[in-house]
Amino acid sequence: RVADGNDLAAIEEAIREAQTDTDHPSLIIVRNHIGYGSPKQDTAEVHGAPLGPEAREKTRETLDWPSEAPFHIPEGAATHFHKAVERGAAQEAEWNKLFEAYQGKHPDPAAFFQESGAGKLPKDWDKDLPVFKPGDGPLATREAGGKAMNALAERVQTLVGGSADLAPSTLTLLAGQGDLSLGKNGGRNIHFGVREHAMGAMVNGMALHGGVIPYGSTFLIFSDYMRPSLRLAALMQTHSLFIFTHDSVGLGEDGPTHQPVEHIPSLRLIPGLTVLRPADGNETVAAWRIAVSQKRPFVLALTRQKLPVLDTPNDSVREGVSRGGYVLAEAEGGPPEVVLVGTGSEVHPALDAQKILAGKGVRARVVSMPSVELFREQPDDYRRQVLPLEVPKLVVEAGVPQGWRDTVGDGCVAIGIERFGASAPGKIVLEKLGFTGESISDRARAFIKK
Repeated sequence: RVADGNDLAAIEEAIREAQTDTDHPSLIIVRNHIGYGSPKQDTAEVHGAPLGPEAREKTRETLDWPSEAPFHIPEGAATHFHKAVERGAAQEAEWNKLFEAYQGKHPDPAAFFQESGAGKLPKDWDKDLPVFKPGDGPLATREAGGKAMNALAERVQTLVGGSADLAPSTLTLLAGQGDLSLGKNGGRNIHFGVREHAMGAMVNGMALHGGVIPYGSTFLIFSDYMRPSLRLAALMQTHSLFIFTHDSVGLGEDGPTHQPVEHIPSLRLIPGLTVLRPADGNETVAAWRIAVSQKRPFVLALTRQKLPVLDTPNDSVREGVSRGGYVLAEAEGGPPEVVLVGTGSEVHPALDAQKILAGKGVRARVVSMPSVELFREQPDDYRRQVLPLEVPKLVVEAGVPQGWRDTVGDGCVAIGIERFGASAPGKIVLEKLGFTGESISDRARAFIKK
């Protein structure tokens, strides 16, 4: 503890004492005065507003500071600062010499270092990504995400990250890649601890530094703890990846404290942040391909509950996800009378509803929309092709429905959740809240009055 924040000798002594302990973090607490030396010292007036001419002059008198120039830099300080230019030039020259010598002895690692520093992906970086088939059985998109990122990690050596003490649940551990810890610098798994905000800040810092593609993971509900970091990632357009699992009320018995309902739409409100909410394993793989290859911040929202694998050609899925939304299942027997727009796990009851509607003589198209942001970036003609202006649209998403009209356009209604969830098995919660094929088909028929 330093009692006087202006006692430079005491601060220096505290720093030296802290440096003697190399086994633990140190905290130095310094007592100080806001607006020290001014007439407004120790008041809120010096926090967010300028002193003003009169208070400025009185502050200079108190601190015995020259007042001839509007802003005075002592000659000794300027000389000291300018030495940094010479020192930096010498250090840069020394580093370049060191790297040239290393490059001569180890050309391949040196080339990898240069390419990764420039943000380039290696050749065939996505060659080993998994492809799931309907016969493989249902799997949660968090499972598919874990398989995708581990396949990527084998070829993209710069993929590093971890979780806020939830890796066994988010399934974001890079198998066989070691842990990063004190004295172990080669590991690629980072154990951030239960501190989502700090995790997000560290991911952003690594992205700003460059040379790595960093990710952090936790439950979607806990994204609230890291909103400042998410917002800054979007503001700075860092290549930061945020993996949020347990993305809806479908997670089940943990109940409303852990069941996100407002989080997806609130994340979509952040300018510059791209949210990906895939519907099955192959959409998840496509989402990972986009997140790794495009240099901007991404959120991947993944399920805890298992989902069927869509019976759709993988090329169509990859192309569709890259566009943010695509026609997953076309209406049979003529043009669609209603378009069912689903995201994530809700795509599957929308497909069930399409079959029920067909049995009642209603032609329905199903659109999967994993990313509102990517869809909005598409040309108008593509968006109108997927969502015809003249056809009613019914959006299905297990969350607060606000904001969908801006994406889908007029003539739409949304089946969403405008309450908190409930503690029960995920399937039961979804059924009780209206996310079944029967309920969606009833809403669709009432909407188009047929």
